Order: sequence, then structure tokens, then C-alpha cells
Amino acid sequence: MADRFHVATRKGLFTAARSASGWEIAKVDFLGENASMVLQDPRDNALYVALSHGHFGVKLHRSDDNGATWTECGVPLMPPYTEADAAKQAEAGEFGARRDFSKLHEIWELTPGGDDQPGTLWAGTIPGGLFKSTDRGESWTLIESLWDRDDRWQWFGGGKDSPGINSVIVHPQDSQQVMVGLSCGGVWLTKDGGDTWETRAAGLRNEYMPPEEAGNPNAQDVHRLVQCPSQPDALWIQHHNGIFRSTNGGEHWQELENVQPSVFGFAVVVHPDDSNTAWFVPGVKDECRVPVDGRLIVNRTRDGGQTFEQLSNGLPQQHCYDLIYRHCLDIDGSGDRLAMGSTTGSLWVSENGGDDWRCISTHLPPIHCVRFAP
Repeated sequence: MADRFHVATRKGLFTAARSASGWEIAKVDFLGENASMVLQDPRDNALYVALSHGHFGVKLHRSDDNGATWTECGVPLMPPYTEADAAKQAEAGEFGARRDFSKLHEIWELTPGGDDQPGTLWAGTIPGGLFKSTDRGESWTLIESLWDRDDRWQWFGGGKDSPGINSVIVHPQDSQQVMVGLSCGGVWLTKDGGDTWETRAAGLRNEYMPPEEAGNPNAQDVHRLVQCPSQPDALWIQHHNGIFRSTNGGEHWQELENVQPSVFGFAVVVHPDDSNTAWFVPGVKDECRVPVDGRLIVNRTRDGGQTFEQLSNGLPQQHCYDLIYRHCLDIDGSGDRLAMGSTTGSLWVSENGGDDWRCISTHLPPIHCVRFAP
């Protein structure tokens, strides 16, 4: 089991570590700065943190000694915004008016490349750009084949004003296969390292779109997309209005119905060795982003979504208003240890697959991302 995980927050990067006496906050880096994303690369143990400085822009830092020292890296750069872009955006209508494709707002996802690609990283950004680095983040290349598609002008923001790539999955057996999930823009797959793309949204639906547009692949609000490492054709989506599952690499998605207390949420993780086991954290709905009845629970299925268990032991069960963002639930390689952080700065860990939870802190800054160290 992993004995350490990183917590990216509104006011710094925190590290939680397990000792003989239990879990504790062991370290803080970039105190006071807005950390939007964190990744510790399992291939070389490099630790990356993305910072959003508002007026001063986005920064990316790397540490090769577990945070003792840091080196500033390069950041993805959006291409120039042209008059032709403005015309296409105007044609997109109501949703297009709110998008800003002119500058980098946030690094929303960081994912290592395959084991056969040392130094390769993938970054998903707001606005909806996919970038690749082959030199450990020193420089970044926009995947123009996805950016230049006409489909992009149908993408729009969900919780953010502009569309963003929040999920990047590299196939564990073929590093040329990369799948991305967008809010809002659906699911896209490349089988040739980014040269060509195809949509993978059959079966998804977006209920807040007009009925004739509910199944539009580019209108799907994918909150989080995950893949089972040992069974890579098995995928799960926590969608804006539902939970979806695919067993054929995303060629078709099945919507899971009658999930209580709600199908709304942001986070999902899947067991690394059992594709039928996955965890979700439900909320009321988009217009009321709090736990149902003020009770924080984690939903777990062990049979591919046929049934769900509501796990609550150790979690607050009254007057709780914590929201768990899409990157704020993580699972380690054992499949037993989970960590979870909330918008109100609470942090929990489970050692037994979610049956029991222990609170590490209730007073961290708002949490954006929780990720176990290798």
C-alpha cells in the first residue's frame, strides 16, 4: 500500500504520510499559492505541481527529491486566437459566447505516458487543449489534430466558463492509445499517439441539453473518466447527470439507473484489479452541490453497477456540506487504500476499500486534487 499522498489545495501543496501513530500532514510546499493539479510519476518518482496564479498566469514545477527542491518547468501555450477563430466562435451561438480559447486558464490534468515513453507527460487544460511533453515538462506541444477539429467549436464549459480536458488515460498495454474526457465535449480516443481521433460517446446523454441535442457527442459533460489498469477495456464515467460504464473500450456506454441517493457527482475511481468495483461520491444536483440530506457517503459497487453500497462509517452524517471534486478521490495500487478531500478542506483516508474512513484534517484550504505517491 502507498504510505503517502499529495493534496493540491487553494493555498498550497500538502503531503500526508502514514507513520506508526497514523496519518498526519507531514509537509507543505508553495504555501499560500493555488495548486490546481499534482502528479508523482511512478516511472521516475518525479513530483509535479501546477499552480494557478490568477493575473500572473499558470506555472508548473518539478521536484526530483520529494519536494526538498523544485525546478520551474515550461507550461502549455495556447495558439494565437485569430479572426477566423472569432468567426467560428460567433457561429457557435449562446454557449460559444462564454468560451475563452485565447489563453491558458488552468492545467486540469497531468498524466504520465507509457512505461516505454520515459519523460513523456500529457496535460489537459482549460480551455480544452491536449498537450504532450517528451522532456519531463520542460516544453509542451499542442496536439493540433484534436484542437483543429471543427467539433471543438461545439464544446462548452460546465462548471468552468470554458471547456476543459479533465481526464487523460494512456492505455497500459499500448501507449499510442490515449483517451480523453471533457467537460463539456465528450470522450475522444486516438490509437496513433494523437495523429487521428474518433469520438467514444455512443450511449451517453446530457439531460440539460435540448432533447434533440441530448445525445450529441460534443455536448457530453464528462465529470471524470477512469480505466481499470488490469482490464483496460473497462471504463467508468461520472457524468453530469448519471453514471455510465463501458466494457468495450468506450465503443458503447451503458447508463446505470436507480442509483441512490443520487447519480450526480464528480469523482470516480475503479479498483486496479477488479473492473466491477468502483467508488463514487454523490451530491444532490447541479443547482445544489452538497451531500444528500447533509450526509457524506461514498457509493461502492462490486458487481459492475448492478447494486451499490452506501459507505458512511467515519464520515460526517449531519450538517455536512462538503463537495468532492473530480480529482479529489484516489485509490492506491492495492485497491484497498483510498483518500478523499473536500471543498471545505476536510481530508479522509480508508484502509479497507471504503468500509471505514478516518479524518486526517478538517481545516485545510479547499482541495482540488488528491493523488497517492507511487
